[in-house]
Amino acid sequence: MLWVPAAGTVLLASYLGLWPVPIAPVSWEAPSAPGYVGAHAANSKLAGVQRIDLHGEVGPEHVVAGPDGRLYTGLKSGKIVRMQPDGSGQQVFAATGGRPLGMAFAADGSLVVADAIKGLLAIAPDGQVSPLGDGQARFLNAVAIAASGKIYVTESSTRFTPARNGGTVEAAMLDVMEQSATGRVLEYDPATRVLREVARGFSLANGIALSGDEASLFVSESGRYRVWKIALDADRLDVGQPSAQAQILFDNLPGYPDNLTRAPDGTLWLGFGGQRNDLDKMARKPFMRSMVLRIPRFLWAKPKPYGHVMAFSEDGKVIDDLQDPGGASPLTTGATVGAGRLYIHNADGGALGWIAQPPQ
Repeated sequence: MLWVPAAGTVLLASYLGLWPVPIAPVSWEAPSAPGYVGAHAANSKLAGVQRIDLHGEVGPEHVVAGPDGRLYTGLKSGKIVRMQPDGSGQQVFAATGGRPLGMAFAADGSLVVADAIKGLLAIAPDGQVSPLGDGQARFLNAVAIAASGKIYVTESSTRFTPARNGGTVEAAMLDVMEQSATGRVLEYDPATRVLREVARGFSLANGIALSGDEASLFVSESGRYRVWKIALDADRLDVGQPSAQAQILFDNLPGYPDNLTRAPDGTLWLGFGGQRNDLDKMARKPFMRSMVLRIPRFLWAKPKPYGHVMAFSEDGKVIDDLQDPGGASPLTTGATVGAGRLYIHNADGGALGWIAQPPQ
């Protein structure tokens, strides 16, 4: 009977080593995680966040203040809900049929949405949804609009999409596990309807914001713990190659940088969609990353929820850093300043968080 456990061992080894997985991992050099030190020293400034209930809806991943003084947020259901700053008067403004992520208001009053499934959309003040561009870009994540009317968006990955790969969280996880760095920054000109590649080579391109003079773009790269400053006029720039048009503003951050927003005073806010984990130890071990995907998900170690957002200036100075190490925060993805409050975005909670706006 000794052949039974031996055969089982062989089958298990074959499964862990040979079963097909959707990624083709690339070896890369991950920096050693710094932990919560210096400007990111552990604190509890984000503990005790107030909650605006969303009445059964989940995932206010991004929040934007509208010209009408109301808040707008996209949800997992595909709905975009608007409300008063105190959370009252909630109503469905529009439904995209996808997963709305980043949003920004254009000069004509339309809401431009980076929908991870439906692509780039414009929503008229009456809630009518219209596609922008040719619909080829997928897994769009964040959006910023210049005074010229040109729209800048991040395409998190050209390898994995929420439509094909089980949703935004799964597609993002696969992209970070693979590390093929296919994320891009794109420019869409509504006047000419031309889509242009500004930069490429990001490992999960995520948040985006314009500089005050609109000469640069700030871009968060989740998969490699960085925030970039990219020249607005860059064209097909590969950030994997040295260039005067690309500067790493923050490197080796303690978590996965996510949404970027600009406050009325020009301060930039960044959310962290989770802490660093053992993935760094597998950076130079592509085979091991493939093997991990063959292990049933219920056996994966679940990281403790850790709320974290930070504010910084355009020259890369950390102005404030707010954390909730207590494990009560949903997956914090960003922060929006408005009406004397700091609204905390999240990807998986049933409420929109807020705290009184911290003094700068």
